[in-house]
Amino acid sequence: MKIILASASPRRRELMKYITEDFEAVSTDCDETLPDGTEPLKASEYLAVLKAKSAAEKYPDCAVIGCDTTVICGGEILGKPKDKSQCIADITKLSGRTHQVVTGCCIIIGGKPSSFSEVTDVTFRRLTPAEIEAYADTDEPYDKAGGYGIQGLGSALISHIDGDFFNVVGLPVGRLFNKIKEAVNCDAVSG
Repeated sequence: MKIILASASPRRRELMKYITEDFEAVSTDCDETLPDGTEPLKASEYLAVLKAKSAAEKYPDCAVIGCDTTVICGGEILGKPKDKSQCIADITKLSGRTHQVVTGCCIIIGGKPSSFSEVTDVTFRRLTPAEIEAYADTDEPYDKAGGYGIQGLGSALISHIDGDFFNVVGLPVGRLFNKIKEAVNCDAVSG
């Protein structure tokens, strides 16, 4: 069965290759507005389901995977920073604190969705204003939730993580592999 990854993220596409080389990555065009009152820990899974459903309409005979990653600090979702001042504000919030990175995944086979969320705790070391500004001056933060990349220069901001490293990059490789294997072998999805 052909696998479709509904994602434009180059990092997610690279991580998907750890699961299988036999997939096609496609961009989705769906409204990613969260309904009012959505719990931050549920936001990624909600958006992953939307992305998967959008792609599944175009690829009904394939196994379609949708994913979304959010960074949550103090109950607030930190998105991709729009500019340097927002990047500095977000990294300042993360400095010296533990936050959650949540990746929601949805697999749709035969119109049947199954979804899950993976949560990793990430702790930033206490950063100086100069360190925060220097990081904000790089190109790295601006296409990443929370304004940092654990797999790049942002790794120097982090003191430790508790959970799946690949989840923080954008795809919980091990858990998704097992879910795909289960779904494709059984030709049905079970949550």
